[in-house]
Amino acid sequence: MAGAFGAQSTADEVLEGVDLRGKRILVTGVSAGLGAETARALAAHGAHVVGAARDLRKAQAATEAARTEAAPGGGLDLVELDLASLASVRACADRLVAAGEAFDVVIANAGVMATPFGKTADGFETQFGTNHLGHFVLVNRIADLLKPGSRLVNLSSAGHRFSDVDLEDPNFDRTPYAEFVAYGRSKTANILFAVEFDRRHKARGVRATAVHPGVIATELGRHMTPEVRAQIIPPTPDAAEPPIPWKTIPQGAATSVWSGLVAAADEVGGRYCEDCHVAEVVDLGAVRGGVRPYALDPDTARALWAKSEAMVGETF
Repeated sequence: MAGAFGAQSTADEVLEGVDLRGKRILVTGVSAGLGAETARALAAHGAHVVGAARDLRKAQAATEAARTEAAPGGGLDLVELDLASLASVRACADRLVAAGEAFDVVIANAGVMATPFGKTADGFETQFGTNHLGHFVLVNRIADLLKPGSRLVNLSSAGHRFSDVDLEDPNFDRTPYAEFVAYGRSKTANILFAVEFDRRHKARGVRATAVHPGVIATELGRHMTPEVRAQIIPPTPDAAEPPIPWKTIPQGAATSVWSGLVAAADEVGGRYCEDCHVAEVVDLGAVRGGVRPYALDPDTARALWAKSEAMVGETF
């Protein structure tokens, strides 16, 4: 079953015949795009979804389908979460911990891309602070709510190929800022966080993975002009090779639900997935698919964890 899907599969196709009644799933970034579609598909198959978003009014409208299409036992609640503010992240985590209800899956979906240079409320470079550090604090603060057999799914991107992490200058204090270098650093960090979280928690039956949803037209690209958007994927060395196809939003949500609920835990744990399969490790030069070796390096993953703890002032 887990191997029957590919790039064109949708979230509903991946979940066909899967009964999610009794499953409780946290999805961040449900106010638009992939997050809203992921929440809808999960609720439509019986899951109770907790959707996190910065703008609750926008999220309420975006997740209407999740409520109207929910199968018996399924539904959706919203919680406020601004990943660019650790005060908001901690307040959200505190509310979830106080409620004391366990999660079967956490899908860390929210993020920003190619933003102009800026800082989060806590002084971190916007993309690294939002995409990585916000989720790092949230997930670690609610880690005890992840019961044995549960999974963490971090949404990364093929954009991780733009850059490895820079643990010496994560905020571009000395490095000239470039939008896609910053994005690449944050997406590599998403993978490395999954690698180290998986190592730390797999003994108690909790696994973590990272996924590339595909190239999709969503609000994620709101900071980019059409000219910049066309340059997301670098040109292939083989001019005869066709351009990478764009996915629909339902197709983009497929790998998240596949890796979180359908694939075998040992297959995806500590790995990077794309198009509903575990990606090959590829070195420089490959364009069409795969994951860079630096994004799965266990030593870098441990170093990033320690650096992240130092940056947020909290030890996990």
